[in-house]
Amino acid sequence: MLILQFITVVLLVLADQGSKLWAVKVLRSVGKIPIIENVFNLRFVENTGAAFSIFRGQTAFLIIIPIIACIIMIYVLVAKKIRSRTGTWGIALILAGAMGNLIDRIFRGGRVVDMFDFELISFPVFNVADICVTVGAVFLFVYIIFFYDIKSGKKDE
Repeated sequence: MLILQFITVVLLVLADQGSKLWAVKVLRSVGKIPIIENVFNLRFVENTGAAFSIFRGQTAFLIIIPIIACIIMIYVLVAKKIRSRTGTWGIALILAGAMGNLIDRIFRGGRVVDMFDFELISFPVFNVADICVTVGAVFLFVYIIFFYDIKSGKKDE
């Protein structure tokens, strides 16, 4: 299972970086491509903050914390600290998203490329890495609620 999870992490990071490369090469020059008018667009945005633009401009912090988090997540997966598939897949997805955005911050001068824009609900523009983090967080939430006994510290399958 661990090998499959690491392969998935690599593939998701490649998908994230590939979509961002496309956004830089194509979307940057056009700005916005409506997919469903007034609902969903592909829009080029560079973000110097984290989710919902918090910590905007604090590049060092937004590089150091994800590096530490990635090291911890890799340790948790390799050391099998969580045995539940729901929990380990949650960690793997968050790891993929953290790595995708970390690569941007390191190689794009502290900026992360975003491109998915749900205009209908005025939601912040996001990217593949953000989707990975969000879905992974949902998996971890399900794991904590249904599979982890906080009192005993027991990690169920």
